Amino acid sequence: MPAPSGNQVARQGLTARIEALGIALPAPPTPLGLYVEASEVGELLFLSGILPVRNGKLAVSGRLGRDLSLEQAQEAARVASFNALAVARQHLGDLDRLKKLVKLTALLATTEEFVDHASVADGASNCFAQIFGRDPGHVRLVYGVPSLPIAAPLILELVFQIERLRS
Repeated sequence: MPAPSGNQVARQGLTARIEALGIALPAPPTPLGLYVEASEVGELLFLSGILPVRNGKLAVSGRLGRDLSLEQAQEAARVASFNALAVARQHLGDLDRLKKLVKLTALLATTEEFVDHASVADGASNCFAQIFGRDPGHVRLVYGVPSLPIAAPLILELVFQIERLRS
């Protein structure tokens, strides 16, 4: 299914769009430490480090450039993206309050020789483009690090613009 424009998503509603794409969101993951996974400030929803976990375990583990193919890393990015939406749904109570993805940051556990960071992050960006539309898009920062918690290959940090509840 082609990515809709932002106006099409607004008319259809994000929950309906996700269902139309055949995406079943998982239960939200639980934090690994003493923090919350979502914090709402004004019209922004900040999501802390979202891992590619399924049922409490890493769906994909290892280091890019040594243990994982590009396709496996992109799948990890998709899994983390769906987990991010599950966290947002839990926090907001309704995904239709999400207006757009503003910023995506991807930290990748890589070897020094690995240079295909952007293609890995595209696994997440393409997922969000299908859901939100490609216009106006989101800003993104991607970088490699020597290690990540629980041997995860990547962590996503996201900032969404949200519809404020009227009081």
